[in-house]
Amino acid sequence: MLSVLRNSTYRLLFSAQIVALLGTGLLTVALGLLAFDLAGKEAGAVLGTALTIKMAAYVGFAPVINALLAHAPKKPVLIGADLLRAAMALCLPFITEAWQIYVVIFLLQSASATFTPAFQSLIPVVLPAERDYTRALSLSRLAYDLEALASPAIAALLLTVLSYNKVFLGTVAGFLLSAFLVVRSALPASGAGASGRPHGKEAPASLWHRTTLGARIFWRTPKLRSLLALNLVVAAPTALVLVNTVVYVREVLHRPETDLALALACFGVGSMTVALGAPRLLERFGDRAVMLTGAAVIPVVMAGATALTFLAERGRTSSAASSGAAWWWMLGLWLLLGAGNSTVLTPSARLLREASDEVTGPYVFTAQFSLSHACYILTYPLAGWLGAAAGLGPAALALAFVAMIGGTGAFLSWPRRRGDRLRTPPGQRGSRGTQGIGAGL
Repeated sequence: MLSVLRNSTYRLLFSAQIVALLGTGLLTVALGLLAFDLAGKEAGAVLGTALTIKMAAYVGFAPVINALLAHAPKKPVLIGADLLRAAMALCLPFITEAWQIYVVIFLLQSASATFTPAFQSLIPVVLPAERDYTRALSLSRLAYDLEALASPAIAALLLTVLSYNKVFLGTVAGFLLSAFLVVRSALPASGAGASGRPHGKEAPASLWHRTTLGARIFWRTPKLRSLLALNLVVAAPTALVLVNTVVYVREVLHRPETDLALALACFGVGSMTVALGAPRLLERFGDRAVMLTGAAVIPVVMAGATALTFLAERGRTSSAASSGAAWWWMLGLWLLLGAGNSTVLTPSARLLREASDEVTGPYVFTAQFSLSHACYILTYPLAGWLGAAAGLGPAALALAFVAMIGGTGAFLSWPRRRGDRLRTPPGQRGSRGTQGIGAGL
C-alpha cells in the first residue's frame, strides 16, 4: 500500500491531506465543546444546525464551483481554498454566539467544497495505474481513519493544558501547512493534470450542463444509484456519532471532556481496521460483497445503539456500575459503526473512476461529493433537532430506520451479476469508462 508514496507528487498531496484532516479533527472535538459551552444540553441542536449548514454548502456550492472552475489550474484552486479555510478557522476562538458558528462554518465548508473534489479528481491523474489508484484509495481511507484516531488523542492531550478555544489554532496550522505542501507539489500544468481534462477534449459549454453532468451520470449508472443509497446508510451513524456523542458523554453518562475524544477515537479505530484490510478484501470478495456487507451491518449496530440510548435515558445507568457498563457498550458500538462505514467509504471512489473518463471524471467526483453530503441534510437535523426536542432515543431510532431504508435500496439497485461492468451514458465513454476495476468494488 505504501509503495504509491514513492511518487513524489502524490506523497506531497497525501501529506497535505493528512495535515488538513488533523486540523479538521481538532475542529470537530473543539466545536463540540464550544457548542456544549454555549448551549448545554441543547448542544446537539447547535451541532446539528452547524453540520446541516455545512452539508448545504457542500450540496449547493460544490457542483457550481466545479463547473465555474473547470478550466482553472488545480494548484491555485487548492491553495486558495486552504487559505480561506485557515482564515475562517482563525475566527472560531472568538465566537460567543451560536449564529456566529453557523456563518463561519458555512464559509469554511464552502472552501472545503471547492478543495475536496478538485483534490480527489487529481489522484487518478497522478496515479493512472489501476493497482496504484486502488492502493491510494485505501491509503486515503486510512488517512481519514488515522485522523479520527489521532485527532481526538491529540485534542485530549491539548485539553489537559489548554482551553478548547486554543485547540482551534491547530486547525489553522493544519490548513496553512496543507497549502504549503500543495505549493511544493509538482502538479501537471498542462494536459489532463491541469484541469482534469486531456488536450483535445473540451468540457460541455453550458454551465447548467456541466453543473448537472455528474448527477445525470449517477442516475444512468446502476452501481452509482446503489452508491447513492449507500451514502444514506453511512450518513446515519456518522450523524449519530458526530452530533450526539458530546451529549452522550457529558450529559447522559456524565463523563469528563477527555472522554469525548476517546469515544470519537473508537469510531476511528473501527474504520481504520477495515481500511487496512480493504485491498485484500476487495481482491478476494469484490466490491459488491464488501460494500453491501457494510449496508447490512450498520442498521443492526444502529439498532443496538438505539436500545442502549433508551436504557441510558430512562435512568438505568444512574449507578456508577451501570453507567460504566453503558460507557463500554457505547465504545464497542462506536467501534463497529466505524468499521461498517469504512466498508462502504473505502471502495466508493473506485466506482466513480470506473464510471468516468478524463472529461467526465471531475464532474462525477463532484457529484458524489455533493450527493453524498445531501444525505446529511436529512440525518444531521434528525440527530440534533430531534435529539434536543424528543431525546436521544427517538433520534437514534429515526437514524436506524434511515440506515435500514438506505441498505434496502442499495441491495435492490446494485446489479446482481458479479461480472457486470459500470455503464457510462452514450457520448461520455473514455478510457476509464470502458476499463474494469477487478472482480465485482
